[in-house]
Amino acid sequence: MPDPNVTTPDSDSARELVVPEGGFWPAPEVPQPNIYPMEWHVETEKLAAIYQKSKVMAWNPADLPWDGLRPGDFTREQRLGIMYWFSVLANFDASGPAVFARATIRAFEKHEEDPVRKCFFSITRDEMNHEECCQRAIGALWPGGPLDWTPETDLERAAHNNIGWLYHNGGRYWNGYNQAVGRYSLAVLFTSFMMGEMAASTLFRGMASATTHPVFSEMFHKIGRDESRHLQICMTILENEWPGLTDEVRGTITRQLRAGFVFLSMILWEPPEGFWELPPYFLNNHRVLMDHARSAGLGVLSYDQQADNWRNAIAKIRVIVERWGIDFPAVPELDIEGVDVSADISSEDIIPVF
Repeated sequence: MPDPNVTTPDSDSARELVVPEGGFWPAPEVPQPNIYPMEWHVETEKLAAIYQKSKVMAWNPADLPWDGLRPGDFTREQRLGIMYWFSVLANFDASGPAVFARATIRAFEKHEEDPVRKCFFSITRDEMNHEECCQRAIGALWPGGPLDWTPETDLERAAHNNIGWLYHNGGRYWNGYNQAVGRYSLAVLFTSFMMGEMAASTLFRGMASATTHPVFSEMFHKIGRDESRHLQICMTILENEWPGLTDEVRGTITRQLRAGFVFLSMILWEPPEGFWELPPYFLNNHRVLMDHARSAGLGVLSYDQQADNWRNAIAKIRVIVERWGIDFPAVPELDIEGVDVSADISSEDIIPVF
C-alpha cells in the first residue's frame, strides 16, 4: 500500500506549496571561507567596465603569424638564446595562470564584489595567453625546451643548467605565494601585483619597440596592452583598499615592494641578492645567453637600458604609494634611496606576479 506521506511528481499535492507548521526551517549557515552563498554585488562600476572591455580586447595567440618564425633564420646559438629568454619569462608568465586562479578562488571565498572576481578571472585568461606565447615560441625554435632536451655543447649545458636553477627558485616562489595568499589583505596582495604589472608593461613596451621580428613585435604589443589593463585593475582596487591603512599594513607593503624588486629583477634586469638561490657561475652564463637572444633581434634591451626602464617604473610606483603615506624601500642597486628593509625579506614575502 503506498505511503500517504510520500508524494509523487504526478500527484496533485506535489504541485501545492507546503508551508510547515511553525514556519520554514532556517538553512544552516555556510561555514566560511567558502564560495557559497552565491551573490553578485557591485560596488565599483569602474571595475565592471574594465572587465567588459577585457572581453572585447581578447585575442588568440594561435592567430599570430607563427609561420614567419623560422629556425633557419637564426644561428643555433641565437635560437638557444631566444629559447633561454622565453624560459626566463616563463618563470614569471607561466606562473600567472595558477597564481591568479588561486587568487580568483580566494576572492570567491572572501565574497569580494563581483567585478573583483571577474577581473581576477580576466587576468587569469590573459596570463594563459602569455604562457602560450612562451610555449609556442620555444616549440618553434627549440623543440623540447625549456628542459626536455639533451644539451650537446657547453653553451647548451649552461642554458639547461641555468633554466633548472630558475625553476628551482620558481618552486620556492610558488610555495611562498600559496602560504601568503590567504594571509594578506587585498591591499597587500594588490600592491605586489601592481608592482609586477607596472614592471611587465614597462618591459613589453620597450621590447615591442626594440625587436626586429614581426612575430615578436605583435606578441609584445598585445601582451603589453594586456599588462596595462591589469595595472588599471590593480590601481582601481587599491584606490578602494588603501584609505585607512594601519601602520602595520603600511610596513608590510614597504617590505612587499622591496620583495617585488628582488624577484622581478631576474626578467627586467639582473637578479640581486635577497631571494635567488643560484650557483656562482649563473649570472655570467645568463649574460652570455642574453647576448645571443639580443643578437637574434628579439628586442632584449642592454644592461643600462634595462636599468633605466626599471628605475623609471619604480619611480612611478613610488609616486603612487607615497601619496598614501607608504614608505618606499631603498633600492641601492639602482641608486634609489628609501627605507632599508632588506634584512626583513624572506622567501615567504615574495608574492608579486608578472
